[in-house]
Amino acid sequence: MGYLKYIEVENFKSYRGRQIIGPLKPFTAIIGPNGSGKSNFMDAISFVLGEKQKQLRVKRFSDLIHGAPIGILEK
Repeated sequence: MGYLKYIEVENFKSYRGRQIIGPLKPFTAIIGPNGSGKSNFMDAISFVLGEKQKQLRVKRFSDLIHGAPIGILEK
């Protein structure tokens, strides 16, 4: 059975800049205080696996980008 070894996100929701989360083991518990990014960590995995926008708890896909002004994305 396969498993994720690490997660790399860049400006995704509450994660500012490039973040590498890991190493992860075959069984990993995500714990932390309220507001520490646990749900956004799971949203990052769900996004990559093709989850629908509504399940990612955002109104627009642009809301997934940390700090992006509404309607403006940097090329």
